[in-house]
Amino acid sequence: MSWNFKSVAVVGSGAIGLYYGGRLAQAGEDVSFLARSDVEALNTQGLRVDSVHGNFHLPTVKAFRTAAEIGPVDLVLVSWKATSNAHLAEVLPPLLHAGTQVLTLQNGLGNCETIAEITGPERVLGGLCFVCINRLAPGHVAHTAGGRVAIGEWRAGGERALEVFRRFKAAGIPAEAVPNLEKAQWEKLVWNVPFNGLSVAEGGVTTDVLLSSAETENRIRALMVEVISAARALGLPLEDSLIDFNIDRTRPMGPYRTSSMIDFTEGREVEVGPIWEEPLRRAKAAGVPMPHLERLLGEIREKIKERNG
Repeated sequence: MSWNFKSVAVVGSGAIGLYYGGRLAQAGEDVSFLARSDVEALNTQGLRVDSVHGNFHLPTVKAFRTAAEIGPVDLVLVSWKATSNAHLAEVLPPLLHAGTQVLTLQNGLGNCETIAEITGPERVLGGLCFVCINRLAPGHVAHTAGGRVAIGEWRAGGERALEVFRRFKAAGIPAEAVPNLEKAQWEKLVWNVPFNGLSVAEGGVTTDVLLSSAETENRIRALMVEVISAARALGLPLEDSLIDFNIDRTRPMGPYRTSSMIDFTEGREVEVGPIWEEPLRRAKAAGVPMPHLERLLGEIREKIKERNG
């Protein structure tokens, strides 16, 4: 399928949406942000990004409270947490015309399926963001490391992922078009399952704390082995080298706060379903036991229960 886009709507104007949407807008793309608490700040102060790849400030951005105010666009970026996906059935339809494509930049598994139920599978793309980024205040984001986006087709083939890849690259975003989206999703889980998970299970700690303990590093490695084994059982050839690669790239991050740790410590819902429950479900269906993940999932649930009183 040959496809091009001239207008973009960002659904979820948190750290991920503001950063990648901001980079596209900085490059001259027509970007509208669907925002809630940030809409007034974005419309009055613009968007400010403190980035290792160069700070920038967009004094004027287009921010709206409802999808209906934005109207149909060519490309929708779904960048809010998967915990908000129950609202997609309300938010997506006003943004769609006959050729609209939807790219999810969310963590974990199952998000493409959720979107496809609303839009049809032929519109869906997936993107994996390998980035250290936090929202500091309304309309203000700090980007401290990384930034690469891997983009792939979910079901339908064609040129859509290649076009998004080209436009992201033109906006200064390190991007790649991947031939197997599901494999890329599991590759990211090799990091997300242990680091996001243990940052919550340990009560809300940063990645440097996790790696400062030999015992915890051993748990990280064991969890990574299980994720790789599950992926292989599903026909996705992940390499053992991903273990050292992910640990080695995490050490220089310093006291990095994972997205799940932030959600946990700030009292928000944690993305338990897509990051831990769904991979475990798929592994069990493939006949692969994941005792380390089962233990971790139980600890995460218990910590959340304690936090919620």
